[in-house]
Amino acid sequence: MTNPVTAANTSSASNVPANAPVNLPYTKESFVSGQEVRWCPGCGDYSILATVQRTLAKSAFPKEKYVFISGIGCSSRFPYYMNTYGFHTIHGRAPTIATGLKCVNPELSIWVITGDGDGLSIGGNHLIHCMRRNVSINILLVNNQIYGLTKGQYSPTSPVGQITKSSPYGSIEHPINALCVAIAAESTFIARTLDTDPAHMSYVLDRASKHKGVSFVEIYQNCVIFNDKAFAPVIGRDTREDRMIYLEDGKPLVFGKKREKSVRLKGLQPEIVEIDKVNSKELILHNEKDPSPHYAYLLTQMEYPEMPVPFGVFRAVERPAYEEMMGKQIEEITKAKGKGDLKNLIYGSNTWTVK
Repeated sequence: MTNPVTAANTSSASNVPANAPVNLPYTKESFVSGQEVRWCPGCGDYSILATVQRTLAKSAFPKEKYVFISGIGCSSRFPYYMNTYGFHTIHGRAPTIATGLKCVNPELSIWVITGDGDGLSIGGNHLIHCMRRNVSINILLVNNQIYGLTKGQYSPTSPVGQITKSSPYGSIEHPINALCVAIAAESTFIARTLDTDPAHMSYVLDRASKHKGVSFVEIYQNCVIFNDKAFAPVIGRDTREDRMIYLEDGKPLVFGKKREKSVRLKGLQPEIVEIDKVNSKELILHNEKDPSPHYAYLLTQMEYPEMPVPFGVFRAVERPAYEEMMGKQIEEITKAKGKGDLKNLIYGSNTWTVK
């Protein structure tokens, strides 16, 4: 199975300013803080942390302009472990803090670290509006299909029937598909990767960091204590060739131990076919730049066991970024009406004194 960890997107549109200095001597260790990393032994967050640090070290962007912002959860300890600026905020509100910060300082590269509970439950509303506004921040949603920090309750992404401490007879709730939420909010960059493939994760994170506008990345992560091997049926070493698809722009959705399988459309439904038994023109060609969200949504509906699960960049399109539009609007209004006076606004004609 091919892993498309090829050159990152070279588009000039980027969350990293084009005039960033070059040849900065960063290494992974440049982004390692002095804090003791406290996750359970074997937790997938270790791989995610190390990959983020290695990925940032490859960039010439000034280290002091990175900011990591999190809410509540195991993954939300991230800001402590990054040798950058950061905020450990309140439950579900990291996208809101990140939006405000990006608007007042657009030169920053801002990363929101959230989990399936933090981001899709109490923080769902904040997440949606951040994405629809297209604020130029990078959102990493670490999905382990469980509440880990609070010791094993079912989460918004837990499958139907999952037995947990808060669902002893099995969850009866239909799970949220994180990427469907991103597509519904029309996020301009949507991707999925996994903790056990650092090379692919680094490729996706690098692409996300260079995207102008919001980037949303779902990361399959293993919680060894409360939901061990949740994704093993798909990403396990013995099964992944037949159950995973690495997306490559402009190429068919190829998978299988001998790369003998692909996907075509039958009406509006994807269908698995053997490549040598169909006309190659019938195969779906991946198009991450499709301006319509319909194709990306179709990919999110490919789920195990009926279909192989896609990984990679689902969507990468351009749309004006929120902070740029806001800055331009303020500039135009200031030019037309002059600079505002806060004191006059507060003590203007629309005030009165209570005696």
